[in-house]
Amino acid sequence: MPGPRAVGREPFRIRGTLGKVFLRAVGSHQETMGKLSTLFAPDRVAVVGASDEEGSVGRAVTENLLETFEGEVFAVNPTKERVLDLECHDEVAEVAPVDVAVIVVPTDIALEELREAAEAGVENVVVITAGFGEAGSEGAARERELQAIAAEYDLNLVGPNSLGVMSTTNGLNATFAPTMPGAGNISFMSQSGAFVTAVLDWAADRDLGFKDVVSVGNKAVLDEGDFVAEWGEDPETAVIAGYLEDVGDGRAFMETAREVTRSTPIVVIKSGRTEAGATAAASHTGALAGSDRAYSAGLDQAGVLRVETVQELFDAASILASQPLPEGEEVAIVTNAGGPGVMATDAVGDSDLGLAEFADETIDALAERLPQGANVYNPVDIIGDADTDRFRDALRTVLADPNVSMAVVLSCPTATLSYADLAEAIAAEQERAGLPVAATLMGGTRTREATAALADAGIPNYFDPARGIGSLEALSSYADIRETEWAEPGTFDVDRERATAVLERAVERGTNRLGVEAMALLSAYGIPTPTGEIVSDPAAAEGVAREIEGDVVMKIVSPDILHKSDIGGVEVGVPLADVRDTYEDLVARARNYQPDATILGVQVQELVDVDAGTETIVGASRDPTFGPLLLFGLGGIFVEVLEDTAFRVAPVAEPEVREMLEEIDAAPLLHGARGREPADVDALVEVIQRLSQLVTDFPAIAELDINPVVAAPDGAVAVDLRLTIDQEEL
Repeated sequence: MPGPRAVGREPFRIRGTLGKVFLRAVGSHQETMGKLSTLFAPDRVAVVGASDEEGSVGRAVTENLLETFEGEVFAVNPTKERVLDLECHDEVAEVAPVDVAVIVVPTDIALEELREAAEAGVENVVVITAGFGEAGSEGAARERELQAIAAEYDLNLVGPNSLGVMSTTNGLNATFAPTMPGAGNISFMSQSGAFVTAVLDWAADRDLGFKDVVSVGNKAVLDEGDFVAEWGEDPETAVIAGYLEDVGDGRAFMETAREVTRSTPIVVIKSGRTEAGATAAASHTGALAGSDRAYSAGLDQAGVLRVETVQELFDAASILASQPLPEGEEVAIVTNAGGPGVMATDAVGDSDLGLAEFADETIDALAERLPQGANVYNPVDIIGDADTDRFRDALRTVLADPNVSMAVVLSCPTATLSYADLAEAIAAEQERAGLPVAATLMGGTRTREATAALADAGIPNYFDPARGIGSLEALSSYADIRETEWAEPGTFDVDRERATAVLERAVERGTNRLGVEAMALLSAYGIPTPTGEIVSDPAAAEGVAREIEGDVVMKIVSPDILHKSDIGGVEVGVPLADVRDTYEDLVARARNYQPDATILGVQVQELVDVDAGTETIVGASRDPTFGPLLLFGLGGIFVEVLEDTAFRVAPVAEPEVREMLEEIDAAPLLHGARGREPADVDALVEVIQRLSQLVTDFPAIAELDINPVVAAPDGAVAVDLRLTIDQEEL
């Protein structure tokens, strides 16, 4: 069996560009990477606004630096002669050169102090002062001025409205947090300063250490992408963890994170999953969050592991920082208690992992070594009187099985078992096998010594079996990410001029909503559509129907009537003899439904045999953070009821599209379920790729739905269309 994949270090590279937007959003990472290392590893730090006043932020920051920082600390405060035994200086220039300036002055003089620090040659500035973008229109104007100063002097600026920055390698604690973390190999960023203080206190109680910590604040200059890029090339950072409320530029972050996750795992909590949460996040930092579906898609496409709780965040980060990566998804469970074993088995069933099926040799070896009554199949129950030797034998046996990729050891305390000895045995067997192992030694006080010993060996211990399985799933997920070969989105020969003309005609009519009258837009990008034409009188309708031959579909065409079928605006299977009357009926229904509606005519369209294929929906919307967001799912009139859909941020490559098709619950319908003839999946994939190119090429397309796209055995056809455009983008 091949050995496990270790989390190695590879050089970080940014390939390609997204133009000026990309460079601005990631802070021109290629230029700032070297300079950001000085932010976390300075020799000289100045506190602008240093104070000895009890309870002041200026005092807290200064005290924290004096207590742990290995470099020099300078106090800048023209109103003081000395602060905490430090000589006070009137301005930063008096103590230049300075590597980092920490600004903790009142809001009304913060910009003045920032400019003075920049003129003194400071390159790295941490603005703890609040009252900027999070504080209404005046604050937003103040933040724009801060950004202008930072751009003028090419500053690496953290904040404003930041708790500060920390690095355990040199004792840097340029924050007003009450706790300095222990050393570790996890670097952590947070959009909430208060959350940082809570995490540090929580982590200290669990002996969880960090390498760097940053409170990004309002992200006026440096944002999450800058820190991800910096830590991605830092050999002392094994895992990047984060709490985010928004992402400044989704596409730029995806580019950066996708490169970094080739060698360094990224685990984040992205809050604002619900509408209420998104509103709270916006009021907290002034962030304009995109849709949660867009964040889920974007983070997943970037190779970022998204979790929902603090416990999950650090469960994943801890095991990723200390255990090897598995070669597969097969888990072995060894337990002395049936109940926890069942709980672990359920957790495996709820995850993307699977229970390992032991080889015959493993089953025979377990039967030989374990007492009668033990279960030699997975989960392995070595029964309640098991001692350390029995645990060791069972664990060694299953870890040697070629079908086992990882293991979890569960135990309840008994009088026949020493947890300290068991921890030693688990650590030894994990090291011997080189496979990832998680422990669930259940209990309270009796587990403390064992938990510490396991932690020293890089093995996490949990009370809940589900957490042990969850941490192993994080390892497996990142192993898959490391193995992913990201393909470049394909491009097709298209007629952009024709597509532009369709959109411009809508502007000329003074509307931002289009329906089937814009089917030519799809044809311009090579998306198959039925033969058809929009006509403005019954005679013309009859003429088109005669050319099509056979029964036709007729639809009212109005940008003001979105759900045509709801008002009787669609007639299917109309014979030639009924075309004139059907035209009159459709127009009359539309007039009765909405007298002031703009009616462009009636579409007469070739009848597509829907029963011969599967009705799907392919669509796109424009997310403020990530740009065009593609949708694929089961289509037809019940699409909004069933909500069987998958999402990706465009542009997408072919492998990503094929993943979308397999994600929906109705995927078996595309492959011939219940005797159906399989759909032409390749044709459907191409439709989605062409739509991806269309909405990427035209930012003016705000929303677009093709419903249905009929996926038939001999191709895929777009039958109906509606879209909304942003006229200012044309």
